[in-house]
Amino acid sequence: MSPDMSLPRTIAVPAEAKGQRLDTFIATFLATSVAAFPATSVAALPATQLAGISRSRVQMLIDQGDVLVNGSREKASLKLRGGEQIAITGDPHPAPLKAVPEAIPLDIVYEDADLAVVNKPAGMMVHAGAGRSGVPAGQEGAAPNELDARSSGTLVNALLYRFNALSTTGGELRPGIVHRLDKSTSGLIIVAKNDRAHAALGAMFSGRRVQKTYIALVHGSVAREKGAITAAVSRDPVRRTRMTTRPSENARFAISHYEVVRRLATRFGKFTLLRVRIETGRTHQIRVHMASLGHPVVGDTLYGGVAQLTEQTTAGSARSVRRKTEPERLKLGRNFLHAAKLEFAQPLTGQPIQLEAPLPEELVAFLNRLESV
Repeated sequence: MSPDMSLPRTIAVPAEAKGQRLDTFIATFLATSVAAFPATSVAALPATQLAGISRSRVQMLIDQGDVLVNGSREKASLKLRGGEQIAITGDPHPAPLKAVPEAIPLDIVYEDADLAVVNKPAGMMVHAGAGRSGVPAGQEGAAPNELDARSSGTLVNALLYRFNALSTTGGELRPGIVHRLDKSTSGLIIVAKNDRAHAALGAMFSGRRVQKTYIALVHGSVAREKGAITAAVSRDPVRRTRMTTRPSENARFAISHYEVVRRLATRFGKFTLLRVRIETGRTHQIRVHMASLGHPVVGDTLYGGVAQLTEQTTAGSARSVRRKTEPERLKLGRNFLHAAKLEFAQPLTGQPIQLEAPLPEELVAFLNRLESV
């Protein structure tokens, strides 16, 4: 934010606001049009900077001392009388996110003095982002300096509880994190316990000396038994939560090798179970690469997968006549993508390490139901 701070931003409190809390009034005012407060005047209020900010950000402004009521600092809970002059003299500056330890179970498949490899479940974020919110269970009463409620429930929180000390290269929000898996992707992820191992692992990933193999179920019947996708990947300029293989000056080279494990012709349609080895580790790489072939990952609604599968029956089919019911529907609730295998050398000793994680129970159960008659 870069408003012109040579002028205070002021709000004249209308009589209609009598009895409202200071923080509630400001948040409501900034979230609505000036026309909603006909008795109110605003001086030098940069709408693009403050309009619509949340009540928590308003409270942050008040705590910083950047909200003055008739020239004095007041509490967020102050009850307004009407007629006050409110001056907003700054912008909200949230404290840097910092991960805290949480007692979350972990499936550790390998550990030595320098690193650990965890089998991450689907649904768990690797680390918190700027938009994270939520308080760890059992810590609702923690003081602000003891707990950052914006970073909880992630793999990092669990790692800090399990190992206490991790590499610091990634900062206080991402200690130990060398590479990532999407929230809806399960499987193996390497964690660095110290900075020396982190640096060595980072160089190994950059030099493509870590082999990562995934299992993916995709929609449709993939034409070739094996192949390589070399489409560069970049952020979608329109839908910023997506990546794209469309040409872009910011696109980064990416390569994925796939081979068919088996083909499935089911009452829900045709699918292909693939083994995918990636040489690069771009954001959403396998998901966007498979979607570019017209075969999105099952469960991946962001890239063209459906939220639920519907049984493909016709009115005259034997199954439809026999059952005389609505078509069956099948929902996975996550992406059918699993980081199944890692092959790399111990970064400081050079010892070869090969690790595998079987398909999670929910994916095995989904496959069984998909293929059931």
